[in-house]
Amino acid sequence: MRHLLTGAGSGIGLVLARRLAERGDDLVLLARSEERAAQMRTDLPHAAYVVADLADPGTINGLGRQVDGPLDSLVHVAGVVDLAPVSRLRLHQWEEQITVNLTAPAVLTREFLPHVREARGTVVFVNSSAGLTASAEWSAYAASKFGLRALADALRAEEVEHGVRVSTVFPSRTATPMQEKVHEQEGRTYDSSRWISPDTVVDTILHVLDLPADATIPEVTVRPVVPRTGT
Repeated sequence: MRHLLTGAGSGIGLVLARRLAERGDDLVLLARSEERAAQMRTDLPHAAYVVADLADPGTINGLGRQVDGPLDSLVHVAGVVDLAPVSRLRLHQWEEQITVNLTAPAVLTREFLPHVREARGTVVFVNSSAGLTASAEWSAYAASKFGLRALADALRAEEVEHGVRVSTVFPSRTATPMQEKVHEQEGRTYDSSRWISPDTVVDTILHVLDLPADATIPEVTVRPVVPRTGT
């Protein structure tokens, strides 16, 4: 199988890329710069790389022409978060999260959809529990993730005739560098043992990717066994 991933530099994306590589699948990984691609090659040397900055979706235009042949999956994992109440939300905070978390995945999907159609493959959006419920100080991030769910829903309806499956995975808080940053913003002590393991989320993504052709999983939510406070 052949997969294109965003967010493979850390967290859930890195764990997913490693698991796919270990089982012998081919990877095409998105890096924001040539320097970042060089760093990622030390850990994932056999992957192919394409360069574009999700914070500047214009750099994604034409990227689909840099990849030949079918893609069995396009998996959107990359994202950014910057918490603030609406009363103090700065324009750049809003714009960055909407751009990286929503606009860039839409443009990237457009670019690589012909390759996914060729394989009758799967598009996976790794969303967030914040894409289902918005909490205080999470307005910009949640808005981007609610929008990402809408993008997935529309794409799913459009691509049925092409045999493309579209799934959204909604993980709750997961022990990743992003979660550590969130705790810093919240002024809380970070304890990774309290949150879902990235491997557990990756198990769910792999189940979606490996599903037989006679079925699809439109949405799946991953939550801790013991309910936690927060988003």
